[in-house]
Amino acid sequence: MNLIVRLPNWIGDVCMALPALQALDSGGARLHLIGKGWAADLLAAHQWPVTPMPKSLMAGAAMLRSLPVDSLPVNSPRRGLLLTNSLSSAAAFRFAGIAALGHRGDGRSLLLGRGLPRPTGLHEVEVFWRLACAAADWIGLPALPRPAPASLGLRLTPEHQASALAALRQAGIQGPPNRLIVLGPLSVGTTGGQSKRWSGFAELARQLSDRGIVTLTCPGPGEEAQAMAAAPCAIALPGLGLGAYAALCRLAGLTVANDSGPMHLAAAVDAPVIGIFGPSSPARTRPWGGQSTCLGGDGVWPDLATVMAQVDRRMVRSGSGEA
Repeated sequence: MNLIVRLPNWIGDVCMALPALQALDSGGARLHLIGKGWAADLLAAHQWPVTPMPKSLMAGAAMLRSLPVDSLPVNSPRRGLLLTNSLSSAAAFRFAGIAALGHRGDGRSLLLGRGLPRPTGLHEVEVFWRLACAAADWIGLPALPRPAPASLGLRLTPEHQASALAALRQAGIQGPPNRLIVLGPLSVGTTGGQSKRWSGFAELARQLSDRGIVTLTCPGPGEEAQAMAAAPCAIALPGLGLGAYAALCRLAGLTVANDSGPMHLAAAVDAPVIGIFGPSSPARTRPWGGQSTCLGGDGVWPDLATVMAQVDRRMVRSGSGEA
């Protein structure tokens, strides 16, 4: 059974949806993913076809109509899964003749083939997992187990890993990788009108530099100046694709990041990561996995001493010696 899946629009959400996607794939669904342009590189090792979603509603519907039909009997609806919550994504699938399963709300009920209430009080990994469980039942796959897996399971290609190593060489960075710390000082958007960017990254990078720890940032397109302002002592490695960024997090001794895509990239490859939270809630978007720690949240930022103490503990645990 083919299943056309509209991916989330944010890097962290795609990472948190990985267990759901892998479970559907393993259960026998032939996934065709629709999403942002960066998703193809991030998910390259999983070998799922990924088609960029056009910006306009009608162009999106036309693209969806052009996708290969599945093996259902004639006149049976094609099936889709919406991991987004927008009205426009539901409308595009509806106009394309795809019966989609997704969360109700925002006027989407009449556009869906099957609508579910969005649960509250769950981590986003569990929210996506519940959608996958419902989708498996809807298209006749074996029931998925509960609860969701304990790790996100992002796979990397040899090219991802080679690109990460090449970026380190180009920047003249030598020595054991576990003496490196990747910083994610930026974060897009706000929560309750408040920025999700912790103000302590500049001083954190300075103190780590004084201890001989190399800190890195990986700014995306147009973010170079912001990354430099947020962590002047860190070495910037601009231009990395998301797969190479994740590979770099796995090479490094630790990643310290705001509630953001980089935090989830590190968690997705089961790398040691400290998530820094302020206005947002760790209960919903904390880094998922056994090597993850979060500090702050629900309106309270951690102070620098607390973050530094946790960095010390994690670096010692990673085998890099006293930080």
